[in-house]
Amino acid sequence: MRHRLLAALACILALALGQPALAFDTIAKAAYVVDVTTGTVLMEKDAETPMPPASMSKLMTIDLLFKALKDGRVTMDDTANVSDRAVALTRQGGSTMFLKQGDRPTIRQLIQGIIVNSGNDACVAVAEKLAGTEPAFAELMNAEAKALGLTKSHFVNASGWPNPDHLMSMRDLAMLAMHIIKTYPEYYHFFGETEYDFENRAPGNRFNRNPLLTLGIGADGMKTGHTVASGYGLVGSAKRGDRRVLVVLNGLPTEASRGTEGEKLINWAFGQFSMKTVAKKGQRIAEANVWMGNAGKVGLVPAEDVRLLIPALGRNQVKARVVYDGPIAAPVKRGQVLAKLIVSAPGLQDHTIPLVAETGVAKGGFGKRLATAALSLLQKVAGQTPSF
Repeated sequence: MRHRLLAALACILALALGQPALAFDTIAKAAYVVDVTTGTVLMEKDAETPMPPASMSKLMTIDLLFKALKDGRVTMDDTANVSDRAVALTRQGGSTMFLKQGDRPTIRQLIQGIIVNSGNDACVAVAEKLAGTEPAFAELMNAEAKALGLTKSHFVNASGWPNPDHLMSMRDLAMLAMHIIKTYPEYYHFFGETEYDFENRAPGNRFNRNPLLTLGIGADGMKTGHTVASGYGLVGSAKRGDRRVLVVLNGLPTEASRGTEGEKLINWAFGQFSMKTVAKKGQRIAEANVWMGNAGKVGLVPAEDVRLLIPALGRNQVKARVVYDGPIAAPVKRGQVLAKLIVSAPGLQDHTIPLVAETGVAKGGFGKRLATAALSLLQKVAGQTPSF
């Protein structure tokens, strides 16, 4: 039998929860805002639609390069050959770190060239270093996308150069960005670099295009993009205290709006939501019925402190329920997962927290088992739901 218990959170959790965050929108055609710390999605706007990602798809090239570094297939001091194909896009007017055919930049320099200068030439050099050819590298990109669960992405090249088949959704971009943040913390600092000039070749192109990095709002990454087809886009990440927020935007009309919309959404995400401890480790939330045990009930507690992201304003209460399949057959081990606490907050997705047994419950003796079975039989005969 499936039991649903309304937890008395007014007493147990004592939380005054805010109302849904004030209605918020963006002029971007597509947007996805997520609290990275908790995985809570704060805003979605056409986030599942595949669209041209421009240079924001360079994050997948960076992901595969970081993966190769972590696996030991390359080192920061390894060099890559720069082919004519790598510099061809520069001749067509694409963003560049101004490599020349025959150059031997290090992997470290190529990372800086991709992240800071948004160099298409650096992307091709990385692709040819890791896979031999750019088309072969695109296959690796698509395989990695599948492994990461990016269902609305398809890659044709390493740089995001315009191609009608080179597409990503804003949700996929956010999932990729969060994967990089969590998987490669030792390399993340590159995203916060504000300038880089390879061999002093292009002082006018040395500045990172990310408009958020110099605003003093906690921003430390990650990537911008722009083509005629995509408009202006941004994957912006910022950290304040123990929270990190990620904002993904595309289809903005101007370069200036990329900065203003990114800053606005980051400030909104930090200002309208806050982290709260809603239950302590071992704090009894509810009780579950036990079948054939030496006790008829067992306390349900969280195994760890429960910290949730909640709206900061308003007077509404948290809504929660405890769900478990019961009665639970004895014996029960202390710490055994028995139930889940589902917490609902206006404007946010539900949070599910496992609840474990507060204490152990041994099997009851013969007399207890006989009495329980007899009571159950009598209640069934009477057409009542057995209670224990």
